[in-house]
Amino acid sequence: MTGINLGFLKDSWRLARGYWHSEEKWQARGLTAVIVTLNIAHVYILVLLNMWTNRFYNALQNFDREEYVSALGEFCLLAGMYIIVAVYELYLQQMLEIRWRRWLTKRYLDSWLANRNYYRLQLLDNNTDNPDQRISEDLRLFTNYSLRLAMGSLKALVTLVCFITILWEMSGILTVPVGGTVVTISGYMVWVALLYAIIGNWLTHKIGKPLSKLNFDQQRYEADFRFSLVRLRENSESIAFYGGESREGQSFMKRFNTVLANFWEIMKRQKQVTWFISGYGQIAIIFPILVTAPRYFAKEIQLGGLLQILAAFGKVQDALAFFVDNYPLLAEWRSVVNRLHGFVCNMEQVSALADTGATIHKAAASSLAVAGLNIHLPDGKHLLSELTFSLETGDSLLVAGPSGSGKSTLLRALSGLWPYAQGDITIPSGQTILFLPQKSYLPLGTLREVLLYPGPRQPVRDEEIYAAMTLCRLDWLKGQLDNVEDWSHVLSLGEQQRVAFVRALIHKPDWLFMDEATSALDEPTERMLYTLLRDQLKNTATISVGHRGTLTGYHKKKLTLDGTGCWSLLNL
Repeated sequence: MTGINLGFLKDSWRLARGYWHSEEKWQARGLTAVIVTLNIAHVYILVLLNMWTNRFYNALQNFDREEYVSALGEFCLLAGMYIIVAVYELYLQQMLEIRWRRWLTKRYLDSWLANRNYYRLQLLDNNTDNPDQRISEDLRLFTNYSLRLAMGSLKALVTLVCFITILWEMSGILTVPVGGTVVTISGYMVWVALLYAIIGNWLTHKIGKPLSKLNFDQQRYEADFRFSLVRLRENSESIAFYGGESREGQSFMKRFNTVLANFWEIMKRQKQVTWFISGYGQIAIIFPILVTAPRYFAKEIQLGGLLQILAAFGKVQDALAFFVDNYPLLAEWRSVVNRLHGFVCNMEQVSALADTGATIHKAAASSLAVAGLNIHLPDGKHLLSELTFSLETGDSLLVAGPSGSGKSTLLRALSGLWPYAQGDITIPSGQTILFLPQKSYLPLGTLREVLLYPGPRQPVRDEEIYAAMTLCRLDWLKGQLDNVEDWSHVLSLGEQQRVAFVRALIHKPDWLFMDEATSALDEPTERMLYTLLRDQLKNTATISVGHRGTLTGYHKKKLTLDGTGCWSLLNL
């Protein structure tokens, strides 16, 4: 059944059960109970309408005007009840869906952002492609498909139980001569419906089985294509300077052709499934008439009874054909569950990986101390061996060495980002750390929000922001504090690096880690900014990564890495 087995159902329940055991469990359970009740009421009204069919058409056949008028009044009542139940059944199911999706989205976002899992996830060699797609699109599909299939299955089961009873009672006894004896079959229409459904379900599964993997791949290919388009927008200036439009266009079409090729396979497979499902449904219309007609022409049942049997057969058939009718949906639901389950497993793996890194202690001390720190890459290559040093308040350390020697990775380890490290790192408790990367992150929003990112510990007056902007030679932006722009495209790379120094002056961290933070600036501007740090942040200890020899004069100590795991520490 589209690869749906006990293990898969356990994975599905693992993804789903949390909401019904959360802080919103009573609202969720209550709403679910109401929806289930409405589904049962829906089926009950269908049963009453089925019984009404017999009464109404017998009245027509018998030319019974009084019974005919009474039956019309009954229909109006049943139709009104049906409409009310159908409306609130859908409305409340959508209410449950959006509440469930809201809870799942917050939970997944919290998990993704917690302990910087969003960063560590990139370090794993796994199948977690496009986490944003998992959280936005797959959670939407999961809640929608799960509720549709769960409530649809419940309704199909209740419908089957109710109408199979009616069909059994209305079918009568079929006598079949076999050799010299006569075989009697009670409720023969039930057996006909079961046999017809079993054959239909089996054939549908055989034809549509490949759809599950095709849908899984389609989501991934679509996400990859969208991501490549976003990359162009984010790096438009660099691509424009390179004149890389042709290369990017080829890359886009290569990814899009993969989308198209897979979609063609989905189309061909769905065409085969649709051929069968359409034929199966059309045959189901005439098939019960052919089987029931002999009893009608023998005058064993009236027209109303014939139509009631046909309607009951149709409902039993619909219930038994639930799998057939929803095969494409089941296949897509399975691919959604598999993607989400893989995402959850990888998040758990990342969380476990975080515990394997260097031990970071928060201690009542005035110095940052590193003892016996070993750092390696995910492939096992050693970058640093037994690194030991300490920094006091106001100290400054320059980390130098050739590219690939582990300079930036050392900063990641000190920040607790790099899991492939062992050793002890002691950081003074209650003190703040600010990281200035080579390319500063500028969030979407106002310039004020960009300058204060990730958020001040206490309110910051405009005068303080203006003063920091003036010191960093960004005073020409003072009048744009509340303007909303894509600042990563408005400001040059050098201006973005000066924005990072504005943040440092505003936040006044106790520890400042800088990774090539002035690489896009000229030497006079670099000297000016380091002088600012020394004059304005006298108690801030800094650790800088850089290649320029001019940086040596702005630091008290120098740590040199050679790329083989060895290191040397000098006082300047």
